[in-house]
Amino acid sequence: MSVTESSISSAEAHSAHNYHPLPVVVASADGAWMTDVEGRRYLDMLAGYSALNFGHGNRRLIDAAKAQLERVTLTSRAFHHDRFADFSTQLAELCGMEMVLPMNTGAEAVETAVKTARKWGYRVKGVPDGQAKIVVAENNFHGRTTTIVSFSTDAEARADFGPYTPGFEIVPYGDLAALEAAVDANTVAVLLEPIQGEAGVLVPPAGYLPGVRELTRARNVLFIADEIQSGLGRTGKTFACEHEGVVPDLYILGKALGGGVVPVSAVVSSAEVLGVFRPGEHGSTFGGNPLACAVALEVIAMLRTGEYQQRATELGDHLHRELGLLVGGGAVEAVRGRGLWAGVDIAPAHGTGREISEKLMDLGVLVKDTHGSTIRIAPPLVISKEDLDWGLTQLRSVLNV
Repeated sequence: MSVTESSISSAEAHSAHNYHPLPVVVASADGAWMTDVEGRRYLDMLAGYSALNFGHGNRRLIDAAKAQLERVTLTSRAFHHDRFADFSTQLAELCGMEMVLPMNTGAEAVETAVKTARKWGYRVKGVPDGQAKIVVAENNFHGRTTTIVSFSTDAEARADFGPYTPGFEIVPYGDLAALEAAVDANTVAVLLEPIQGEAGVLVPPAGYLPGVRELTRARNVLFIADEIQSGLGRTGKTFACEHEGVVPDLYILGKALGGGVVPVSAVVSSAEVLGVFRPGEHGSTFGGNPLACAVALEVIAMLRTGEYQQRATELGDHLHRELGLLVGGGAVEAVRGRGLWAGVDIAPAHGTGREISEKLMDLGVLVKDTHGSTIRIAPPLVISKEDLDWGLTQLRSVLNV
């Protein structure tokens, strides 16, 4: 039995089977490349679902983490620490907002946004107690807690986890008329991904996000943008909402905010909205810890240069031009996305998304499938054009085009 087989067998025997990873066991990584326990190298074209926007082992982030590790890593929020004020101030400034509520995982941040919207609805908007409603989009993916799966339409994420949390209405993504019909006097928020990642990197129709912004503003409803995957440089802008000139009431951030080093998430909004919280009403032992703040501060500094957004724009344009050439030849049915982020629908005759992912793995490229026939491509923003082209060459080889 090989080292890879032994490791996978042990993991299968002693861990819950809540994931179905590709049969590769990574031992080290640098930049856009990963090396497995057998010494084989793979081009990472997934980047931890955008958590690794700045690449594996980014020296600035590792150095920031190491320096903080020598000082203090956790105080809990029972005490102040000397990185928290700068983190909160600079993240708020990056978002053009006023206040930050830090958490750890993306799902925690979504839960925080849900609680924020409800409390704002009762305290500020005047919705009757227990009647707050949040409108969400079909095919959403916001996390896997019991409340979040309560408004999921993904059977795998939702089945057997009831009873479900009430207070949500689901409408088709990209359908402004349906959204308008769903918003009523008790609606406190509209929660959307500016680009739906897990659904296959679905970009809404032009004008949809501005329409949502106009509608929510007119109806005194919060617009919550889940930018956990789409934000922090992935699409060529700091936030995907910027492509449509839209500023939501709340940003939900995660993944890349921790640089692939530590889990860091946050809800960022105005003082009016986040000011509804009082001490003891919400919190997290690890949220906003010194180590997380140190890494996130370096992420913020890197984003301020605009370098990574520019790379995502230029390489993204190249990626989509190359992928577009595959459509219509019988192997690829459609390509969607923005920046260094693409969903590629594989023609059924060429295999499932899982099968294509496994064939790419055999050629040294790591991607991941979603919804049966789609593969997602989202390399670290630090990837070179030469490496990106090499990865696309392997895709063409697998598809025989």
